Amino acid sequence: MRTPCLLLLTLCLLVSQVAPGILLRRLIRKPDHYVCHKNGGICFYSACPKQYTKVIGTCYRKKAKCCK
Repeated sequence: MRTPCLLLLTLCLLVSQVAPGILLRRLIRKPDHYVCHKNGGICFYSACPKQYTKVIGTCYRKKAKCCK
């Protein structure tokens, strides 16, 4: 009875070392407006200003446009 428990404990310890980093990376995502500003863009709910700007993405759950 000790051997299966020991193997199960070893497996749990191995999985607990690998899984948290992978799971946290998927659960904690940067909001799209943060990514827009990090890339040098500005979020607009209306169309992008026509002077030297273009749409490079979306902001606020695709309700606004990220312009650069």
